[in-house]
Amino acid sequence: MPYQTLEGGRVPIRIWTDPDTVEDAALEQLRNVSGLPWVEGLAVMPDVHYGKGATVGSVIAMRDAVSPAAVGVDIGCGMTAVRSSLTVEDMPDDLGLLRGRLERAIPVGPASHKQPVDPAGLRALKERGWYAFWKAFDDLHPAVRNRLGKARGQLGTLGSGNHFLEVCADDEGAIWLVLHSGSRNIGKELAEIHVEAARRLPHNQDLPDKDLAVFLTGTREMDEYRRDLFWAQEYARRNRAVMLALAQDVMTKFFGARLRAWDAPISCHHNYVAEEVYDGVELLVTRKGAIRAGDGELGIIPGSMATGTYIVRGLGNRSAFNSASHGAGRKMSRNKARKNFTVDDLREQTAGVECRKDAGVLDEIPGAYKDLESVMAAQSDLVEVVARLRQLVCVKG
Repeated sequence: MPYQTLEGGRVPIRIWTDPDTVEDAALEQLRNVSGLPWVEGLAVMPDVHYGKGATVGSVIAMRDAVSPAAVGVDIGCGMTAVRSSLTVEDMPDDLGLLRGRLERAIPVGPASHKQPVDPAGLRALKERGWYAFWKAFDDLHPAVRNRLGKARGQLGTLGSGNHFLEVCADDEGAIWLVLHSGSRNIGKELAEIHVEAARRLPHNQDLPDKDLAVFLTGTREMDEYRRDLFWAQEYARRNRAVMLALAQDVMTKFFGARLRAWDAPISCHHNYVAEEVYDGVELLVTRKGAIRAGDGELGIIPGSMATGTYIVRGLGNRSAFNSASHGAGRKMSRNKARKNFTVDDLREQTAGVECRKDAGVLDEIPGAYKDLESVMAAQSDLVEVVARLRQLVCVKG
């Protein structure tokens, strides 16, 4: 569907869904963003919903400024997926054993590895530059300098909330690994430090929402934020790469000679900042709950625990700043989901998927999310579908 245009402040709001279906609080957030003096454009994805600081599903293009709260506290959160040579015929009838081995290999929730993962011991891991990456930790904000041990221990861990690791099958019967995670505690701490620093700056005192406080190019505060931001985004990407390699190792041992090969992984952030040029102007583009969907670029758009995932190819729609949705998007808060649904509802809605079916993940029930098929239909001018996946195993924290 083509986007609709809503009246904004300095810039119009381009939205890829029916505005009448968006919460009033989210629309107010969007209007506040559109009125910021540094904003050059605002695009809103079909999975849009209210979020802290800025609306989830928003793409904010600023000139010489960036809002740390608009990025979110899980800096670099995103997706990775890889197709294997396995097919559904190779899968056992009882997938509980496979799920258990994946859960033992990759800590979930707040847990860390007892010993930091040695990247050299992971055959599937192609990442290099580990010495330089960890050396850069010494340059991060002084308040996190004592977090190195924790950051090393959490590298290759899933976290909780909507993060997951899945074994999926596509419509051709091929088996995929798909995972969703971010920068763990170190990203959260860095984000919170800089959000508070931005709030205190004089030029942010008259904003309609203090969560939209920005750093300005050419200032010490901006330089320090960019340093920490880009490191945390790299941590998130490497975190997913390590987890993927750990999961691939589990699969290789589990299936033996039946697993002959893996394709190249697909990876994309969906809470991050990128330096991009539009109409000859250098902009800082914040995607909070949105992926980059440049012409020909592969991306991943998941639903919920049992509603599937899409592998997509970007169409390079510059009206959306080359972006697309990051998923289905929530239609109710976690608290509301816990009140509205029961464990029996969870079991019913995740029937056929090997996963947790207890009160601890009730807030992640598929019924708390928007309809993925409708979200995909609303962005047919942003991406084209490459493959549709359905979950067989879902690991959650």
